[in-house]
Amino acid sequence: MEFTGFPVAALDFYDDLEVDNTKSFWEAHKHVYAESVKAPMTALCKELEAEFGTAKIFRPYRDVRFAKDKTPYKTHQGAYVGVGPATGWYVEISPAGLRTGAGFYEASGTRLAAYREAVAHERFGPELEALVAGLEGRGFEVGGDTLKTHPRGFDADHPRIALLRHKSLTLGRQHGFGPEIHTATALDLVRDDWRSLRPLVEWAQRHVQD
Repeated sequence: MEFTGFPVAALDFYDDLEVDNTKSFWEAHKHVYAESVKAPMTALCKELEAEFGTAKIFRPYRDVRFAKDKTPYKTHQGAYVGVGPATGWYVEISPAGLRTGAGFYEASGTRLAAYREAVAHERFGPELEALVAGLEGRGFEVGGDTLKTHPRGFDADHPRIALLRHKSLTLGRQHGFGPEIHTATALDLVRDDWRSLRPLVEWAQRHVQD
């Protein structure tokens, strides 16, 4: 299947699912999900596979075992290309439209220590700082879990304290629901963003390891 964009029906499906997140709604409309959400997302990822790798298309069901919110279905469809531990590229379609991103999505223990060591390093830290600043200047937004205070062992006035506070670090762009996402142009938007984010992913591959 060739990627031709996400149809308007995909956004309408998620708009309706946000209002009626029930099994009865899902069963009555799962053909819309299959045809207007999953199929184009699969086609998009297939077009990107040769350059970036094989994507995992996330299941539409929420894990509600330990959640206060027991609604059964996700109100977005995401796909992820992993190239390292919790590191890679991401794309999502939702009622808010098309979103892209990349970075490392989780780090703990030795990986978090390795990240902080690299940020504090006199060459690797400024390298990441410049990467992030350059991407922000091009319209990407910084995300990820952060500490409210400075991490143990680092001064609060460290020149890269904002990066040191991160426990995960992602950058992404929200493309919204403009007409281009309903056409093959959406492929170019995702590809261009992922190419722009490649230096961040490669930095994480080198430095955020066990």
